[in-house]
Amino acid sequence: MSHHGGIARTFVDARLRDAVLRAYPGPLPQSLAEAYQIQAEAIAYAGRAVGGWKLGRIRWPEAGVFGAERLAGPIFSDAISFPDSAEPVAMQVLTGFAAVEAEILLRLSAAPPPDISVEGARDFVDQVRFGIEIASSPFVGINQNGPAVTVSDFGNNFGLVVGPLIPDAKAPGGLDRPVALAIDGVTIGEGLVADMLDGPFGSLAFLARLMAERGMPLEAGQWISSGAITGVHPVRQGQHVRATFGDDIAIECTTTPALLPEGAQ
Repeated sequence: MSHHGGIARTFVDARLRDAVLRAYPGPLPQSLAEAYQIQAEAIAYAGRAVGGWKLGRIRWPEAGVFGAERLAGPIFSDAISFPDSAEPVAMQVLTGFAAVEAEILLRLSAAPPPDISVEGARDFVDQVRFGIEIASSPFVGINQNGPAVTVSDFGNNFGLVVGPLIPDAKAPGGLDRPVALAIDGVTIGEGLVADMLDGPFGSLAFLARLMAERGMPLEAGQWISSGAITGVHPVRQGQHVRATFGDDIAIECTTTPALLPEGAQ
């Protein structure tokens, strides 16, 4: 087995056991291409359906070093939650590292071509919703060792909460509302979609190019979690998270252990 395969399997197995990795399980990937190779091997080894993709921002100067301003990772179908009420939905998080992010979610109506423009990407989206990405990894240093390390463990994704529809989201100004995120009742992040690079549809245009390069086409019905609006906010198991978009759209979740206690059914 190559060291890439060994890293991929170690991450997948650690996620299944909620094991904590205090060191990276192999040589650090030196490029995003190498990191995406590890990610692809992990997707194949995990054998789970991919229901979407998350995007994350790579900020300068790292963006210059790695040649990209965004990174991507899979969101598995069985980790996507669709709350049917206003009650907080329980979302599992790992012990090693966990965080939450308020995001704009795009549902694909069809796979966009790799050369799609930011404006053209709107035509390949049939729903725009507000939601919460669960970012979690067995590796405690997942966000402290550069974007290639983040990419190599599924882009640090562990789940997605799909919240309310945003009316008129594709119209001019439709996303121009303040976003806030609170943990246990304390607001810890605020932001605007307008401050996100070239916005949610820019994330989709980037992803279309990237996935064509990787030979992993996007599919109708997949959810695109387009990037953190208020920042990446660490959480522990047993906390309450509430994200708001404007005055009338909100989504809530609680964080729970990734494994049931021994003996539980």
